Amino acid sequence: MSTAATACPAGHAGLSGLTPEERAAEYRRRGWWRDETFLDDLYRHARERPHKLAIAGRRIAESRTDTLDYAELADLTDRFALALADLGVRRGDFVAVQLPNRWEMVALMFAAMRAGAVICPISPLCPEDELRHRLCLTGARVCVTLPQWSGAPLARIVTGLKDELPSLETVVVVGGPVPDGALSFHDHFVARDRPPGNTEPEGQALTADDPFVVLFTSGTTGESKGVLHSQNTVHSAVRGYVDAFGPGDDWVAAVSTPLVHYSGFAQGVLAGVMLGGTVAFQDMRRNEALLDLVERYGATLLYGPPATLAEVAASQRAGRRDTGSLRHVVIGSAPVLPELADEVHDALGARAHSLWGMSENGPVTMTRPEDPEGWAAHSNGRAIDAMETRIDPSGLDGESDFVGRLRVRGASLALGYYRREAAFAAELDADGWFDTGDLARDDGRDGIRIVGRARDAIVRDGLIVPMTELEALIGSHPKAVEAAVVGLPSATDAARTVICAVVVPSGAVGPSLEEVRAHLSGAGQDARFLPDRLESLPALPKTLTGKVRKAELRQRYTAPKG
Repeated sequence: MSTAATACPAGHAGLSGLTPEERAAEYRRRGWWRDETFLDDLYRHARERPHKLAIAGRRIAESRTDTLDYAELADLTDRFALALADLGVRRGDFVAVQLPNRWEMVALMFAAMRAGAVICPISPLCPEDELRHRLCLTGARVCVTLPQWSGAPLARIVTGLKDELPSLETVVVVGGPVPDGALSFHDHFVARDRPPGNTEPEGQALTADDPFVVLFTSGTTGESKGVLHSQNTVHSAVRGYVDAFGPGDDWVAAVSTPLVHYSGFAQGVLAGVMLGGTVAFQDMRRNEALLDLVERYGATLLYGPPATLAEVAASQRAGRRDTGSLRHVVIGSAPVLPELADEVHDALGARAHSLWGMSENGPVTMTRPEDPEGWAAHSNGRAIDAMETRIDPSGLDGESDFVGRLRVRGASLALGYYRREAAFAAELDADGWFDTGDLARDDGRDGIRIVGRARDAIVRDGLIVPMTELEALIGSHPKAVEAAVVGLPSATDAARTVICAVVVPSGAVGPSLEEVRAHLSGAGQDARFLPDRLESLPALPKTLTGKVRKAELRQRYTAPKG
């Protein structure tokens, strides 16, 4: 059995053995935590550069883009905070916001901070049962939603929940018809006049250490958990993120991910406002249109998952846009294949970077501009200054391959799971190391390479199968869109796990098992890791955050006993 492999940033020297209070003080001393807030950042930029573009939100269906400069965003923040106070929102209350990527979401983020409320972003694709769970768990007093989205009558659904949820007092509807029992967002928030003078909403603005947002996990194995963050736990993460790529007020980020997720909420909006930069996004998935945002606003950074960036590069090949402003393309949520890194560089003229993180701590590791060319295809990078990573023996049979459980510790770790304190504590050891649930290996340069989820691990001949790499490679087959790899019990050998690849075909017919195995062999994968079985589905079952429900796949393809 191997010993633990540890990658600890030099910036963490002297932090071991400190009490939580001493550690917090040290985080402040090192600049990872601060006394200022993101609201302070907004008001500072509104004073110093009032007409600088802050937000550009493209409305795909309406063929228009809504823009806000810093002065306009600050003014809306004040007005919306007063509107929340008028609805009875007090310090510490929760405000749920169920919106796509639109300007209203951004203004409500800052208005909640000003009114002292904790914001609970919720996807408009959230199923009713999960929506009920999130509103009930947080006890949200107000929910802002849409009349409908993707065929679902959101306003009617949320209004119908008021009878079940005594804490839910007010439903506010953005645009379109307003059902009985709900309020018009335009009438109550937008059209209202701001009172003269420096009128404060009842209650105080949140401090940097107060809880300010609850972001829900994917819920792949049960009810989703609400990850509670302070502005400081988020600040330390986004500070490390922007520092890796060269911060400055010329920062223009094109964000492809939802603003209800950490990557859009924090790495997108909050990072941009912290720097006094610009954030551009669109309300529907239309990846080929992302390049229009890059060209129009001179984006310096583009963020998204591999499938999104592959479509963006293909769109550039089909019809070139001016992407000369792009410096960095940051790819998260899955491995970066060499072919994608090369395609991003050739088509967009920017270097691809790999990033790993999770809702509990934001972006923890990433490759850097100073890394060797193409390093993103081999590593998820090293930790930001505010975080440490450690790889422990996994307890599986694969330690000979130096694969182990990834633990993290540092200033970006969340405050906990809201009203699920025991569940969060169960993931922490006595020294504050958080078990991420991921398996990783050392990349040889003080960084990590994610192998897969520990609960999904497959072991072959004492080696842990690199599930995430296999899935990315199979998904890159010309006849496939994406793939998942799961382990199934063997019908003939109880000691052997069957490696099953589940593929979404790109056309009427997907790749055969032999074609998948040949594709993986050509990419240099060990013969022991090649799939034994192939299944296909029109779409993989996924959570709201895009994670594959592998337990559902295992149940689907496991033969019933007897």
